Amino acid sequence: MIYLVEDDESIRELVVYTLKSQGLDAKGFERPSLFWKELEKQVPSLILLDVMLPEEDGISILKKLRTRPDTRKLPIIMLTAKGSEYDVVMGLDSGADDYIPKPFRMMELISRIKAALRRAEDKGAEEYRLENLYVCPVRHVVTVDQEPVTLTLKEYEMLCLLLKNSGMVLSRTQLLNQIWGYEFDGESRTVDVHIRTLRQKLGSAGDLIETVRGVGYKIGR
Repeated sequence: MIYLVEDDESIRELVVYTLKSQGLDAKGFERPSLFWKELEKQVPSLILLDVMLPEEDGISILKKLRTRPDTRKLPIIMLTAKGSEYDVVMGLDSGADDYIPKPFRMMELISRIKAALRRAEDKGAEEYRLENLYVCPVRHVVTVDQEPVTLTLKEYEMLCLLLKNSGMVLSRTQLLNQIWGYEFDGESRTVDVHIRTLRQKLGSAGDLIETVRGVGYKIGR
């Protein structure tokens, strides 16, 4: 179940309709009070939250959700007409998983919702061990020869995705779509650059990531 808190009726109805057409169950709420009431009955798998709302603003709602044990780790995506860098940073610093300024493309929204849901599932994944490489998604820990390795978010997500699909070859397009969460407008070289820096940071474990010429990358047999 996905909850959408949006006071604009046309946007609310369109998003809920599109989510349902993609096989995702959803409910829309015009006011925060209605949302809070429904939350006591059922906790959703993801929340779409507008910033400019009657009764209380989205940032305030977000901060409250992050203090509750039942919603502290819930994926939350902010939807708002505010698109300045300050507003984006404010939303992300307050605990948002993603921030999408209006107007947005519906299929991009769907892709980013699915990406957020995948990341939430990955956080509950078991530990990964491969030779001298160790990754614990729950604690967000990566070590090589028991020494901690610091990765960027994209490098970390790419490593987890490769490990989750150990032995399978993932194409550059697959990596772009799943890591970035939507159809990437740039070049596929973005993947190559991230793989290169990931290998460098992993040191002796970097060779575990294999290049499959003309296709993509894989890790493990």
